[in-house]
Amino acid sequence: MIAILDFGGQYAHLIATRFRSFGVFTQIYDSDISIDKLDSVKGIVLSGGPQSVFSDDSLKIDSKIFKMKIPTLAICFGHQITSHTLGGIVSKGVKGEYGPALLRVEKESLIFKDVSLESKVWMSHFDEVTKIPNNFEIIASTKDCQIAAMQNKDLNIYGIQFHPEVIHTKEGLKILSNFADICEVKNTWDLGSFIDKECLKIREKVKDKKVFLLVSGGVDSSVAFALLEKALGKERVFGVFMDTGLLRKDERKYVESSMKEAGFENLYTEICEDIFLKNLEKKFLPEEKRKIIGNTFLDVQKEIVKRLGLNPEDWLLGQGTIYPDTIESGATKNSHTIKTHHNRVPEIQKMIDEGKVIEPLVDLYKDEVREVGRKLGLSNKLVDRHPFPGPGLGVRILCSNENDLTIIEEGEVNNFKYQILPIKSVGVQGDQRTYKHPAVLYLNNDRLDWDKLDQSSVKIVNESDNVNRVVLSLSSKVLQKFKSKEKYIDKNRIKLLQEVDFIAQKILYDYELKALDVQKVWQFPVVLLPLVNEKNEECVVLRPIWSQEAMTAEFARLPQEILNQMSEKILEIDGIGEVFYDLTHKPPGTIEWE
Repeated sequence: MIAILDFGGQYAHLIATRFRSFGVFTQIYDSDISIDKLDSVKGIVLSGGPQSVFSDDSLKIDSKIFKMKIPTLAICFGHQITSHTLGGIVSKGVKGEYGPALLRVEKESLIFKDVSLESKVWMSHFDEVTKIPNNFEIIASTKDCQIAAMQNKDLNIYGIQFHPEVIHTKEGLKILSNFADICEVKNTWDLGSFIDKECLKIREKVKDKKVFLLVSGGVDSSVAFALLEKALGKERVFGVFMDTGLLRKDERKYVESSMKEAGFENLYTEICEDIFLKNLEKKFLPEEKRKIIGNTFLDVQKEIVKRLGLNPEDWLLGQGTIYPDTIESGATKNSHTIKTHHNRVPEIQKMIDEGKVIEPLVDLYKDEVREVGRKLGLSNKLVDRHPFPGPGLGVRILCSNENDLTIIEEGEVNNFKYQILPIKSVGVQGDQRTYKHPAVLYLNNDRLDWDKLDQSSVKIVNESDNVNRVVLSLSSKVLQKFKSKEKYIDKNRIKLLQEVDFIAQKILYDYELKALDVQKVWQFPVVLLPLVNEKNEECVVLRPIWSQEAMTAEFARLPQEILNQMSEKILEIDGIGEVFYDLTHKPPGTIEWE
């Protein structure tokens, strides 16, 4: 097998998933594992992480690992700690590198076998290796990172600063495949039996109890529902769909009909809008809202159990949790909390620790969940739905308790004028949570140049300490006067966002239906901001992205005529005065704004 040493990187389990796709068994260990427990492995991967080797509490590694001559692939922070431990020099970066970069392979190496001499890679780091250890050689670089890759043939060590595990490193899978070849472990493990093995695990955990499953109608909960029913039978799985009042327009009708078509008979709908809105009244901090929503789900579930006379001792709580939910909530020993998912609030975590929760998909990523759903016989209508967060519009309606904060800064990049807005959103940079400002770019002509806009977005984020996200104005070509406003979640703002979202989703659906050969949008958040123009009209953000497993994402490059159509229709809605388009990759931005 290949052992992955976890330094708290957001992608540690994604690395494991990639090797599983090559038929390689992987296991994740804490970074400080003793060398004695690794003597039988065929390869070692050192993950990235949010740490700096300069920190007093920086994570350590048993230096004897580097003398084992077992093939070792050190990624991002792993690359830095390798250099630091073996006598190289790691320096604090002059500017961070977040997002795409052009890798130039400079020397022949087994790790770059059949990899193009120039290719796009994905960076997410601030510190960097500036001097390699003795007997190492530099094998690749980027414009802003001279030592993007290094190797020591005698010790069988390969260090790379970028992330090969994310889909946005174009030849990353080839690099990982090369490492699997170096380790001689390909096709020695089979994932095809996941469903049968998971059904056995479900029966062992549930025993003679039943499962009360929280259902959203999305991919994850639908697949979890089907898998639990296969393992336990329909009569032992009780699904509850909660209309929280934070759903998309007509979402309840859609979910009820699609779940019925899929054959889910034991499904109950609970309309609970009032309690969710009451609990969210006057709340504005992203983490606070997420935790309130998660706890309210649990409160409503308990009320239903009580009302229906169900004995709590006879039931486990079921959730369609998948791995990105847990890793972003700080699930591993060394990882940072990016955002607390509603299915990882403290009370639910306590229930998990007590063995009262079952999550059959918790080790899978979205693409794997979709595959399992198809094998279970679910329709494409359910399996291919855009992800929609459990908190719903509760995390797409941004709130603020501050009035009349104005533009923070104005500037120019690549002939685009930009402003830094007086609101904040959540991001992820260097495997750490950030809470910074978005910047808005303005077109200098009538033509969208996606490459130039992409470069400008990356440049602003990398060079500004205040910014973790960049948007494009679809409504204006000149600098505007915006102010933050004290705004919270209420029925009027929910209805406003529902109408905007409905228009945007409908136009996208019609476009993709006709243009069958285009890259399909993977997820399309639409966000309402606590920001107004001079007419006191609110601003919205369109955030369509391309992704595969939600751990990384690129903003979708939709045709200009489609964006113009969306913007024109949205601006016809009373109360909306500005439409932005998110130009931010993940990292440095999260897919959702909160």
